[in-house]
Amino acid sequence: MKYKIVFFDVDGTITHHADGSISSNTKNAIKALKNKGLKVVAATGRPLSMCKEIKELGIDTFITANGAYVKHDETVIHKVPMDNKIIKEVYEFASTGNQDLSFFTEEFSMNGVKNTETLIALKETLSLNDYPAVDHLIYNREVYLMCLYANDETVKNYMQRFPHLTFKRWHPFVLNVLQKDVSKSLAIIKVLQYFGIDKFEAIAFGDGENDIDMLELVGLGIAMGNGSENLKRVADFVTKKSNEDGIDFALKKFGII
Repeated sequence: MKYKIVFFDVDGTITHHADGSISSNTKNAIKALKNKGLKVVAATGRPLSMCKEIKELGIDTFITANGAYVKHDETVIHKVPMDNKIIKEVYEFASTGNQDLSFFTEEFSMNGVKNTETLIALKETLSLNDYPAVDHLIYNREVYLMCLYANDETVKNYMQRFPHLTFKRWHPFVLNVLQKDVSKSLAIIKVLQYFGIDKFEAIAFGDGENDIDMLELVGLGIAMGNGSENLKRVADFVTKKSNEDGIDFALKKFGII
């Protein structure tokens, strides 16, 4: 199989899963892919504004907000904006219950509630060491994804209050709050259609639960050694950890670079 495109999760895949750094071998592997004419896409839970260091690797196509917003250079390929009325209702309900919410436009903001467990989750999912800015008028903007930081017991209250919404957990303390389904795999389909590439000509690397559908979709799905056990079970291959240059190792093993 001649592969034409590679999708990379960012945190814990391109970046070191503990300290967020990007190794020189990983940078060189991505550069080698581009030099061989393969398209390289970042598929991340991050908002676009937090992908500057990834752009510096030469990547120009981004699946962001767990698949809710996709952009190639200056062209928006796919987006799933939420209803502003619903955003406001959830915002007000979260404020009453003292729960954290985050909002993905091209930027990233929150509702100003600051729970300790949330900060831990922000570090684990977005490599953030502090809470982002608060946008008190977020429900007037085009929001592509909203995340709730909560345990299962709290989520039950939201499901009762908002039965028309879907709450999809992708981290032990983080859920997507959805009107319409978003996922990395749905976004990948849009990217493949845009470039005219078959899914069997695609490779994907990931480490988290929100990467499972992505690895299942493509021709070659590769899980990082530091990835979740559920992800490893669906992967075609489990490579070394992100801090052991797992991307470089797998691409060379399969003769891609």
